[in-house]
Amino acid sequence: MESSRGNGIQLLLAAEQEAQHIVNAARNGYCINLRGVIGFDSLAASPNEFGDNEIRLFYVAKLARLKQAKDEAEREATEFRAQMEAQYQAKLTETSGDSGANVKRLEQETQVKIGHLKEEGSRISHDVIDMLLRQVTTVKN
Repeated sequence: MESSRGNGIQLLLAAEQEAQHIVNAARNGYCINLRGVIGFDSLAASPNEFGDNEIRLFYVAKLARLKQAKDEAEREATEFRAQMEAQYQAKLTETSGDSGANVKRLEQETQVKIGHLKEEGSRISHDVIDMLLRQVTTVKN
């Protein structure tokens, strides 16, 4: 009875190791058959030569890989969106800063032009007053 108990334990340990091997292979994207681990490429060509359990494991592993690829693509898309948003915000800040600089530049140019016009006005104001007085005081027939 002791020997059958020892054999039973050995069988359980061997089954547990094989189950662990199957789980690890499925996690890594491989399909399992009773003879060992077969990669996706060799299985994808002819899945009919394997049993139902092996095909199910193949599809489970394939679905896991697809989900992983989808999650990775979503993560990359989110990162890309964040990067583009940051670039947009930087450009927006940059251009709004330029707008303030343009306003200051235009104010300075306007002040310079106003000063120039005042200077010209004061320079020719005497001539304009004399001309107006002549026109008003001169009588024409």
